[in-house]
Amino acid sequence: MSIRNVGLVTCGDRMMAQQLKSIQGFRLVTADLGRLARFYGDVLGFSAEGAVQQIAAGEMELLGLAGKGKRQILSIGGQSVTLDEFEVAGRPYPGDSDAASILFQHLALVVVDIADAYVRLRDATPISVGGPQHLPPESGGVHAFKFRDPDGHPLELLQFPPAGVPTIWQDRRAFPPQIALGIDHSAISVGDADISTAFYTALGLKSGKRTYNKGPAQEKLDGLGNAEVRVTPMNPGIDPPHLELLAYNVSPALAATPLLPNDVAATRVVWQGCSAELFRDPNGHLHQVET
Repeated sequence: MSIRNVGLVTCGDRMMAQQLKSIQGFRLVTADLGRLARFYGDVLGFSAEGAVQQIAAGEMELLGLAGKGKRQILSIGGQSVTLDEFEVAGRPYPGDSDAASILFQHLALVVVDIADAYVRLRDATPISVGGPQHLPPESGGVHAFKFRDPDGHPLELLQFPPAGVPTIWQDRRAFPPQIALGIDHSAISVGDADISTAFYTALGLKSGKRTYNKGPAQEKLDGLGNAEVRVTPMNPGIDPPHLELLAYNVSPALAATPLLPNDVAATRVVWQGCSAELFRDPNGHLHQVET
């Protein structure tokens, strides 16, 4: 297996710590490439970039996987999501995982009108209870709704308050969106916010303003009773998308068996960095670095 703890890498003619410059995209593992591509295209408005292609042998070696793999590249708002199906299939998405699970990782799609976008999700599996939720100002004042795609990957619709729309998304409103303007962030559950913040800071990311989200709207958004979560944005040099760390008041320990790259829950954040590698963060989430 090629996965290792991130450390010194060869950058040019010297050894240095890996530095993550920007998020290039996200890679989701699927058990049925055609079905998942139709969902992202027909329901969420992603566009296919070219035909289905074979995953290069060098990348399969990096992932430590036998056999072959195929891939469909999708885009929305100038950002990339690839769907990977492997000849040697891994484990399905665990059916007993919830929003506080350590393997929980969602993509947040920015929408202009969450009520309109929500209508398109009649057949999606909801995580949130009671439809879109309006979080209080201290939690960002956003409208949000969490759900799952047909393979179980978590997703979130995100509508910013009129006075709080980040400049990047204000600029993109000039272009008619399919359904979403693009991907604002990927959020991952962590066991210890301070440990994870230090880990990603060492890789070149900068922490943003931390919020402590709680209350009835947060509980309904996550589908969890008594949900309280510390949210720490971790920003690369180029934004969006960025990474968010979610530290819940109750979070299970790391799984006894870490996710393998062909497991459906093993979403990979793809970074532009100094040297190509595959590594895990302190909570087992997979990251792939490309130059």
